[in-house]
Amino acid sequence: MPRSTLRARNQQRARDEIVAAAYELFAERDYAGVTVADIADRAGVGRTTFFRYFGDKQEVVFADEEELLDDVARRHRELRLDRPPSLPEALALLRGTVAAVCAWATRDTDRYVLRERLIAANPELDDRAARKQRRLVELAGELLRQQGASVETAALASQVALACFKAGYEIAAGDPAALWPSVGAAFDQLGVTSGTGPDQA
Repeated sequence: MPRSTLRARNQQRARDEIVAAAYELFAERDYAGVTVADIADRAGVGRTTFFRYFGDKQEVVFADEEELLDDVARRHRELRLDRPPSLPEALALLRGTVAAVCAWATRDTDRYVLRERLIAANPELDDRAARKQRRLVELAGELLRQQGASVETAALASQVALACFKAGYEIAAGDPAALWPSVGAAFDQLGVTSGTGPDQA
């Protein structure tokens, strides 16, 4: 195995161990009762190692945010459109994107439930979650424009997709199994039934 590959795997393992340790502690105590030192100690690493991967404990809660954004961008760039998407077509594309986001968010159901509880109980985490949603909307709009969509289509499609997510999220009420079905149903209500999601595999 090349040294660079081994190094990358070791770095990912250390990062994963820090995240796992943090979530163990968050489950045992309130978010405010856990310090960076606590997380580092539980993970068996030093504070220096912790800060090599995360700026603070808030970042640990949203550890895979950049990975998600990269995956969304990759999915869109792999598409081969023969013409600029209309609004219905843009919404269909974003339905598939939102389905992937829901699958990503709920891939570990226990962690999803805990993360949602932490966000609900801590205003700074709720603010970070809202900023994450805004970043996704901005990215979706940018990617649609790159695919030839008009500024108006890209803006409207991304905001409508966010509204469908928010409605489904509220209806699911923290149940990871209900998240995508509820979000998908919101798209259905608008007649957006195409796209590539878990319900269309």
